[in-house]
Amino acid sequence: MPDYDYQSDTRPFSRVLEDIGAKDDPKLYLGELVNAFGERGFGALMLFFGLMNVAIGIIPGTTTILGAPLLLMGLQLTIRQDQLWLPRWALKRSIDREAYRSGLESVLPRLRKVERLSRPRLSIMTSEVSEVLIGIVTFLLAFILILPIWGGNLIPALIIATFGFGLMQRDGLAIVIAWSAVGLICVAGLVVWLAWTWVSPFLLPVWEWAQGLLPNAWAWFTGLF
Repeated sequence: MPDYDYQSDTRPFSRVLEDIGAKDDPKLYLGELVNAFGERGFGALMLFFGLMNVAIGIIPGTTTILGAPLLLMGLQLTIRQDQLWLPRWALKRSIDREAYRSGLESVLPRLRKVERLSRPRLSIMTSEVSEVLIGIVTFLLAFILILPIWGGNLIPALIIATFGFGLMQRDGLAIVIAWSAVGLICVAGLVVWLAWTWVSPFLLPVWEWAQGLLPNAWAWFTGLF
């Protein structure tokens, strides 16, 4: 990926989002978002779709639609694609611009606060090797997003959004925070797996005993009536 020249668009990302919502066209197309984000491409769209998954991911089926572009972005980051590519059918997908403006009102105050604290730093976290690793993790997290797991979209979506913000702003600290969250999830998964490995030899005999006991208990209970 190229080293983006943010001087070509000095507007804060929050202002770009505002300007998108201010247009008169009642439909907001994905292609318009790609063009509006310009050089910020990968990071901006990861941030955008991550936040969308957090905001409306509770609606059944939406995580499948919103997670699919993130799968493609993660793959393109991994293979070092110079420019973001999305299929033509995806670019023609649209949402209602008024709904976009309504959702934006709740996001902008928090986004502006984070923007004021953000600055380019810890450049090693936005190096080419780091971007490849972020692409791999984004692909895996996006795969989790599209699975029909109720409530399973929140943490992966937040991590992807944080990675996207770090890439867009060249803020290595944001990426460190995202990697820390990934690490915590891995540690939690390892603890659960180890706990099950240690406990299961004791629980399985009890479960088998209970399975054998239940039919006899049910027969005894029904025989009372």
